[in-house]
Amino acid sequence: MKKTIALVAAAFALSAVQVSYAMDHGSMKMEHGDHKGAAAHEEVVEGVKATFRVMNMKEHMKAMKMEMPAGVKETHHIAVDFKDAKTGKALTEGEVKLKLQGPDKSEQTKDLMGMQGHFGADFDLSKPGKYGVMCRFKLADGKVRNAKFWHTVK
Repeated sequence: MKKTIALVAAAFALSAVQVSYAMDHGSMKMEHGDHKGAAAHEEVVEGVKATFRVMNMKEHMKAMKMEMPAGVKETHHIAVDFKDAKTGKALTEGEVKLKLQGPDKSEQTKDLMGMQGHFGADFDLSKPGKYGVMCRFKLADGKVRNAKFWHTVK
């Protein structure tokens, strides 16, 4: 129970923190603040511009003069915005899955949750090195697209 409360508090304190897959997010108002940090990667895939951001949760909390809740093992939030490449219109409906391969070849795979105009989830990027980020997304048009890039953690 204490862990759930801490995670809910973190969701409102951090930019776009994913609380839990078990909760009914459709009934929750998710206030995530500014997730518009520097883009880690941008790519146009079959008419859709995907912009990825990788945010260090601990640094973000410190900037807000808050502490990380105890028991949170994820260190970074990965957010992706989708826009129509021609019109710039935000594409906010769909299913997004992200697979992260760590420098030690370990893998984390999560469904990204829709959050006020973007999709996001939290991942453990605690080991320095190069991470492979592979994203598969199916937006409202039903077309399956893929994007991938490397992200280095120092």
